[in-house]
Amino acid sequence: MVVEVKVTAEAARRFLVARHFLTPARSLEGGPEAVLQVLRKFGSIQFDPIAVAGRNHDLVLHARVAGYEPSWCDELYERREIFEATNKALSFVPASEFPWFRHVMGRKGPRFHAAALVENAAVAKRVLEQIRVEGPMSSLDFEGEKGRTKDWFGMPENAVRAVLEAYTVTGAIGLARRDGNRRYYDLVERLLPPELLARKVPEREQLRHKLLSRYRAHGLLGAGGAGGTFARIAEPKARNELREELVELGAILSVDIEGVRGKRFVLPEELLLLESPPEPTPSVAFIAPFDALLWDTALLANLFDFEYVWEGFFTPAKRRWGYYVLPIVFGDRLVGRIEPRIDKERARVEVLNVWWEDAFAPGRADGFVDAIRDALRAYLRFANADRLEWAPHLATEKRLFLARP
Repeated sequence: MVVEVKVTAEAARRFLVARHFLTPARSLEGGPEAVLQVLRKFGSIQFDPIAVAGRNHDLVLHARVAGYEPSWCDELYERREIFEATNKALSFVPASEFPWFRHVMGRKGPRFHAAALVENAAVAKRVLEQIRVEGPMSSLDFEGEKGRTKDWFGMPENAVRAVLEAYTVTGAIGLARRDGNRRYYDLVERLLPPELLARKVPEREQLRHKLLSRYRAHGLLGAGGAGGTFARIAEPKARNELREELVELGAILSVDIEGVRGKRFVLPEELLLLESPPEPTPSVAFIAPFDALLWDTALLANLFDFEYVWEGFFTPAKRRWGYYVLPIVFGDRLVGRIEPRIDKERARVEVLNVWWEDAFAPGRADGFVDAIRDALRAYLRFANADRLEWAPHLATEKRLFLARP
């Protein structure tokens, strides 16, 4: 039986903020266990190494988990409860879902990575044997090797890096740990329990699970996704078939949202929350650039009246806002943007700029000043900083929001 659901735009907006653990922000208790709660809910969290304001996955978790510390993800790695996989992009995934991520596309597709192993066969054999004998190793533990494999720009790529990536795609090795952004690899059989490695899931089911993981991460995606939302799963025709299978299985339900074109899909276990979302709380969160909440920019425009563009790839002259800017959620609204920088050497956070939406007056919004002060204090703790410095042109914000640890 096909279930047809119709909701108002307000209900959809409040639902998204609530199911993303943002009402209130930073409310999940339990340390590393709370991190696992978020991962199990969303299915995966995108990793990005840029750390000027905090790495993407850390910012995602900081917005939701009380007192979040980046070391908690390291602890979960050591406990083998999370692993890395390509899921839309490089992402953290619960280890329990490993059997559904054996079929990995990688950055450039399985055919490319298989060719990298063939083209660099001698290097590949030597790298794998050295890891087998010596244990976890990074690319810097090997001498650079020339090979036929090309990078994104058509230039020769270090063959060691190419085979390490290819081996992760084929499932021979996995990430053992990180030292900053340096990755150390080990044989996958030394990283995960035998029962997980032994479980075999048909490829079709793996692809369907990955498509479902994107709906889990966002909450209200449409049939076509948005941008690269459904990248590295299958071709569009095959994706449509997979989505229809998910609907037939009852894994996702069709939704009509007032004022939004096209069908959206919700998880059945979240239907009650969608139909009766809670009143938003006056809390503030800073949202990571690749947070799943921001994936569908057209939906953001419809539900939140908020234009979102990540400008990291733009030249400075073409940026309307800034290089690494975090949207600001207040209650169930996106009310502005903030551009913070973490200066670890001086134990400080610099606020380079703030932009407010045209209809939003921060000094007159009930509860906002206290809420953003709480958010800034939490961000200082997250950054391990003891002071906040505002750019000279932000004197008004400095006076309103002055925050101390």
